[in-house]
Amino acid sequence: MQTVRLTADTQKDILNSLLKRSPNNYTEYESVVAGIIENVKTKGDQAVFEYTKQFDKWEINADSVRVTEAEIEEACSVIEEEFIEVMKRSAANIEEFHRKQLRNSWIDTRPDGTILGQRILPISVSGVYVPGGKAAYPSSVLMNVIPAKVAGVQKIIMTTPAGADGKVNPGTLVAARIAGVDEIYKVGGAQAIAAMAFGTESIPKVDKITGPGNIFVALAKKACFGYVSIDSIAGPSEILVLADETANPRYVAADLLSQAEHDELASAILITTDARLADAVNKEIDGFLQQLSRTGIIRKSLENYGYILLADSMDEAVLAANAIASEHLEILTRDPYAVMTKIQNAGAIFLGEYSSEPLGDYYAGPNHILPTNGTAKFFSPLNVDDFMKKTSIISYSREALERAHKDIELFAEKEGLTAHANSIRVRFLED
Repeated sequence: MQTVRLTADTQKDILNSLLKRSPNNYTEYESVVAGIIENVKTKGDQAVFEYTKQFDKWEINADSVRVTEAEIEEACSVIEEEFIEVMKRSAANIEEFHRKQLRNSWIDTRPDGTILGQRILPISVSGVYVPGGKAAYPSSVLMNVIPAKVAGVQKIIMTTPAGADGKVNPGTLVAARIAGVDEIYKVGGAQAIAAMAFGTESIPKVDKITGPGNIFVALAKKACFGYVSIDSIAGPSEILVLADETANPRYVAADLLSQAEHDELASAILITTDARLADAVNKEIDGFLQQLSRTGIIRKSLENYGYILLADSMDEAVLAANAIASEHLEILTRDPYAVMTKIQNAGAIFLGEYSSEPLGDYYAGPNHILPTNGTAKFFSPLNVDDFMKKTSIISYSREALERAHKDIELFAEKEGLTAHANSIRVRFLED
């Protein structure tokens, strides 16, 4: 990894480099995605089946598009029981964490007859997209589906591409059963997003689409936003480690590599106040690269988006971390809790040397669907609220409105909306 002194200029250069990875910068694919969406919108199943044959290389029809109970049972039979039990324990942790996020509807009444409140209800149908092939991650199934189940969503459907043999990754199917998916369809890519956004003869329309995917999936979600709600337009994975001289360089190196292996656009950054730690981490990385798989991806990721930044103080390091607003932030310092109080922007924060980032990916319970590309400055992790909709409740008695009507009428008139003012005034005019 390249080691550079943290300055205003180096920070700006790194931020610009990281932002180039955003799906918003791949505009050359937008016209292709728009064509796919329009075709699915107008032709429904026919378009979905044609795209599946073109991109996934297998014949699909209305009878084979939906995963059967027999296929799920077959998947359960080929996945090791030990792994199934691990997924169940992970699911229990995720459910327990997200149940604490539930909020109730409320009503506030006042003596003058004013009634104000908020009604909180789950959306009706949620759709989750799950990548297939080498990028099949059962953990993402659990993270996307369980918050929706906790929220009380009535129906959850999942789309995921099948292989050329027409079969879905068995780990994905087992995770879907554990999480409580109601229907699974063998469709991938932008066509799957369009099918869920608008509905086809076989695939129902949903209210919200969540889940990761390639650039075509990301752009399709962006294009369909407004017809449906989406979680976010996710960019490549990223990790930032804040460390001082007390950090274990072997742990730091291992944690940086845990994200670099995702893909060549993944980012791994260490900000430290200790030059000796920086050197030691680089040596540990070289050692790990002799042992790990996916070294080609890791090397490319580190070459393009891997940095070790030397800061003059931890306060300077924190300022840079807040500017970068990383998806994952590890704090490996003498007093990580004190440093955490200064962090304003991060998707998830991991404190101490035994809280490695994969703990959040798989097991602890907080959601691993996190804001990327600096969007942690204004977005949150996927949570139960994402599957809820809130309705305001307003009821005034005559007494309550009489106290306020002149204020409302004046406000409306100042905005030039005389019909608004009249709607209030007419209630207090003599017949």
